[in-house]
Amino acid sequence: MNTELLIDEVRLTPILIADPPLLNTQGVHQPYTPRLIVEVVTRGGVTGIGETYGDGKYLELARPLATALTGRPVSDLNGLFALADEVCGDSRAADDRVDAGGLRGVQTAGKLRLSVVSGFEVACLDALGKSLGLPVHALLGGKVRDRVEYSAYLFYRWAAHPDGGEKDDWGAALDPAGVVAQARRFAREYGFSSFKLKGGVFEPDREIAAIRALAQEFPGQPLRLDPNGAWSVETSLYVAERLKDVLEYLEDPASGTDLMARVAAGTGVPLATNMCVTTLAEVPEAFARGAVQVVLSDHHYWGGLHRTRELAGICRTFGVGLSMHSNTHLGISLAAMTHVAATVPNLDYACDSHYPWQTEDVITARHVFEDGRLTVSDAPGLGVELDRERLAALHRRWLDDDGTMRERDDAAAMRKAEPEWRTPGIPRW
Repeated sequence: MNTELLIDEVRLTPILIADPPLLNTQGVHQPYTPRLIVEVVTRGGVTGIGETYGDGKYLELARPLATALTGRPVSDLNGLFALADEVCGDSRAADDRVDAGGLRGVQTAGKLRLSVVSGFEVACLDALGKSLGLPVHALLGGKVRDRVEYSAYLFYRWAAHPDGGEKDDWGAALDPAGVVAQARRFAREYGFSSFKLKGGVFEPDREIAAIRALAQEFPGQPLRLDPNGAWSVETSLYVAERLKDVLEYLEDPASGTDLMARVAAGTGVPLATNMCVTTLAEVPEAFARGAVQVVLSDHHYWGGLHRTRELAGICRTFGVGLSMHSNTHLGISLAAMTHVAATVPNLDYACDSHYPWQTEDVITARHVFEDGRLTVSDAPGLGVELDRERLAALHRRWLDDDGTMRERDDAAAMRKAEPEWRTPGIPRW
């Protein structure tokens, strides 16, 4: 074993990044959202970086894993999963549910561990690539495309946070005109040619009107609508019928595989998910029942880039479409998404990305979309470098926080504007 490839140190840095007042069915984004930056340092002096969720429940799992990684080969990615099971509990356990709901579907302790492991796996791949002089996509088998297409991620939003925060230059988007104006700007500034609207915020007819306005403004261009499981089967079918001629797919209209299967049986509009298929254990029932026609992979959910490629192979085998889901990520995760997307032959749809909404980052040079696409880096590792001054500043913000922003809570943020707000039950409509 080349001792220079052994892990000498793992550093964990929780941060808070600015987030605009974007609305969803559970509430509104807080002014800041937590992320966790992972640094894996080899004995050869090479540092690899990764990124994942930064809420306390993720930090609790990341800390013992970081300690246990010291002295292990940076290339032992299979061993990383076994080690996570050993120090954090067995991620294969079926009865470890910690809550039911949220924007990523039923959440379990095993899913939390996979989200933590994903940040470590990316950091290890970055360090290994830098050590060998190879880009991450080469470590995944090589790229099949030089550019990866992304979709504009549209949100209903307020002009400012309700606690007196400063307004940005986007303004409010609370009706079809506001959504169309937002889409025009995304098309003008980033070249996006497909558009996804985060729904589940208003009554379905209002959101149907917004999609219709987008279809009129951008005729023939791919459109998607995602209410995060907020609708009943009947409402889902109602919306699908009225938008069947303009939707590329309808994402998670209802909550769970059973309801999604019932919606799929009643419409020809393809259904996509990042909520009812987020682990391998959830694949058989969903595919057998035809509940989903498109899986939106997310390397944070699945445990990293190698497992994302495994998912892609399964989708290809069963003839299920594939794209990528986005969370409130920074440039490290966007680089990782782009590398793995470049290696997947069956990337059937443009990938989601929150990135244009994030005005802060921890890398030295922001990613630049051209014609809605990112060029795949051929530099060693991920091809991005950590901005330590910015990292330190965002960590200080986390240290100075009184605890209210260290856990993402869209309902709590909404209560600042509507004190009686409670997370709506499912289905909401």
